[in-house]
Amino acid sequence: MMTEVLSAEGVFKSRTDAEKGTTKEILKGVDLSLGKGEMWALIGPSGGGKTTLIRLFNRLEEPSAGRILFHGRDIREGNPLDLRRRVMLIQQKAFMFSGTVLENLQRPFVIGGDKPPAKDDSRIRRVIDLCCLPASLIAEDARSLSAGQQQRVHLARGLLCAPEILILDEGTSALDRPTAEKLVANFRSLCREEGMTIFMVSHDLPLMERAADKGLYLEDGRILEEGAAADFFRKPKSPQLTRFLAEIPAEGE
Repeated sequence: MMTEVLSAEGVFKSRTDAEKGTTKEILKGVDLSLGKGEMWALIGPSGGGKTTLIRLFNRLEEPSAGRILFHGRDIREGNPLDLRRRVMLIQQKAFMFSGTVLENLQRPFVIGGDKPPAKDDSRIRRVIDLCCLPASLIAEDARSLSAGQQQRVHLARGLLCAPEILILDEGTSALDRPTAEKLVANFRSLCREEGMTIFMVSHDLPLMERAADKGLYLEDGRILEEGAAADFFRKPKSPQLTRFLAEIPAEGE
């Protein structure tokens, strides 16, 4: 039986353009339930509301109507900083603080007033391995790394906070295919072995089809289809998802 960890109930989000005096609906009644240990793939056309939805999950934005529950409690009732450690959003563009890779990995502990782990700490070694980073990079200047390496340091820093839910916004976009495949396989193991829930926004549909347990299609602010990944990607029911998948080139083309 699924243990629900995060849910959206009738979530709407609108934005007002003060200069034009117009209001645009971004999300239009989203209902969603994420279970413990599940890996989700969120796909859909640009401008459909994907980024807004994941920003609502950890209160970088607030819904205009409806509510989001974490372990059955409205997330607006708690401390947003505590929520963001437990529901960790890793955004596409990796930000590196000045200093070494180790200092970047230690930064969440420093900010939180906690003792940071040393370079030989098992937690550091673990996230370095999970994110497919060579151990030799630990003393390198973080801002001198390649885009793909910075993206993996960004992911490793988030994992060090031990979140219950990890939300990835194009988290493999700067990686080559073999590295992306290995990293996502490692993350699947986190779901299976440790019960972490992972919610991925990605345009890499072949990778998502192989990795995800469930798929979610969002277009024009509405969830038009969701289901088990095998059927979602290979036997879509809605004409919108069918069209969207048909427009994506097959792997290798």
